[in-house]
Amino acid sequence: MERKRYDIAIIGGGIVGCAAGMALSRPGDLSILVLEAEDRLAAHQTGNNSGVIHSGLYYKPDSLKARNCVAGREAMYAFCEEHGIPNERCGKVVVATREEEIPRLDELEERGRANGLQGLRRLGPEEIREYEPHANGIDGLLVPDTGIVDYVRVTQAFAENLKARGGDIRLNARVSACREEEGGLVLETGAGDFACRNLINCAGLQSDRVARLCGVDPELKIIPFRGEYYTLKPEKEHLVRNLLYPVPDPAFPFLGVHFTRMIAGGVEAGPNAVLAFKREGYKKFSFALRDSWETFTYQGFLIMIIQFMKMGLGEMYRSYFKSAFVRALQRLIPEIEGGDIKAGGAGVRAQALEPDGTLVDDFRIVQAERMIHVLNAPSPAATAAISIGEHIAAVARRGFDL
Repeated sequence: MERKRYDIAIIGGGIVGCAAGMALSRPGDLSILVLEAEDRLAAHQTGNNSGVIHSGLYYKPDSLKARNCVAGREAMYAFCEEHGIPNERCGKVVVATREEEIPRLDELEERGRANGLQGLRRLGPEEIREYEPHANGIDGLLVPDTGIVDYVRVTQAFAENLKARGGDIRLNARVSACREEEGGLVLETGAGDFACRNLINCAGLQSDRVARLCGVDPELKIIPFRGEYYTLKPEKEHLVRNLLYPVPDPAFPFLGVHFTRMIAGGVEAGPNAVLAFKREGYKKFSFALRDSWETFTYQGFLIMIIQFMKMGLGEMYRSYFKSAFVRALQRLIPEIEGGDIKAGGAGVRAQALEPDGTLVDDFRIVQAERMIHVLNAPSPAATAAISIGEHIAAVARRGFDL
């Protein structure tokens, strides 16, 4: 019996991979396969974030991040309403707690308006407390477009849409090799070999490695950063109404510890951003020799660590000393005490790093013969997933032999 050859195989069953599959399955003229290494979809970055639907406030106007976040945000709200997925456009408040943060807050407001955000409003100290009565701030910015959702449920809905249109999803199918054959490619996995005419790499934390085993030099390396969360104890959840953020440091691609009300209930506090010694390591002492060796022998990392040494040590200190984490939270809510929070979960961010030490800030999508490689899709990739999926589908329809 002749082996089935798919028009497109997508490596990675996170939210971006499933969104791309869903987009490509319309109008149903292509055979689509999604290969996921784990025993479930959304096992890594998608399933370990706080579920924020980002507004598009932070991103450089006209960047891929900005365009896809703004379009994807509205598409996400609409998709959730159509498919009965709980979501809430609850809004957030970004607060400046120091005078030197106010110019950065001004810049955030300008970016938000340039990106088309609706309802942005500056808040004085008393107005901040109207929205977040326990918050500390000398200046603030109300961002009504921000919301919350469960991205695992969203990913599952994307997958159901794909399967309803004839697409296939295979779990426990980690890709270990890619070889050419007449008319296409063969992907070797733990669940067997799969033939395809074209492939799309949405492997997230493994995206650079997948590119290399497909014969493509990604010209960057994924460096994993773990973000650790605490959760407020139920009796302290009243301290946060919705989402409360600090003004981020523009020199670093993380937003700083913040408070997030979750769609399923509860309030998260965090995350920090510490170097992880395992790409899929969610515990403090998770370690993989290969991952650590690749990180510490990479020229770009050695350059970056010199530049961000002070900040990195501060993040590590907060990771191991709860009191330091609490002090960071007290900048936003002075009432918070160590006994008010308990250890929560963690996520690992796939941060792409150039050989010269530059942190890749925007989405990075690279084409090769019969291939598309999504090499950098950090936050707001979940928010923007529908838009990114449609962008990938458009690139595939133009560039692939379909």
